[in-house]
Amino acid sequence: MMSLLATFNIGSSALTAQAMRLNTTASNIANAESMSGPDGRPYRARQVEFSAITSPNSPGAGVAVSKIVESDAPLRMEYRPGHPKANAAGYVEMPNVNPVEEMVNMISASRSYQMNVEAMNVTRQLMLKTLDLGR
Repeated sequence: MMSLLATFNIGSSALTAQAMRLNTTASNIANAESMSGPDGRPYRARQVEFSAITSPNSPGAGVAVSKIVESDAPLRMEYRPGHPKANAAGYVEMPNVNPVEEMVNMISASRSYQMNVEAMNVTRQLMLKTLDLGR
């Protein structure tokens, strides 16, 4: 029964990690047209990096967000000659967010979140069936 309880800890760590991934993706989509952030520079897409949590007494203990990294992809240049931030050639630096990639990332994170909820539900059902054996 103890190993089944560990499943809830592993699942909750995955739910937390996927929620962070969804929040990061939502921020990227929200800032896809932000010309400047708090530092005055164009917004750069961010990605979440995961790392496995290890435990000496079990094969796995979950997942955690190890860091959030900014994309080093080049900024998108748009021709807007009348814009106040346009350079001498009339181009404005725009965020390097690719909305299609962000949507794929969001769907992947959503599916991972759903799978972890399902794994926790199966664990709950197994525990209830185990308790029913004692009746």
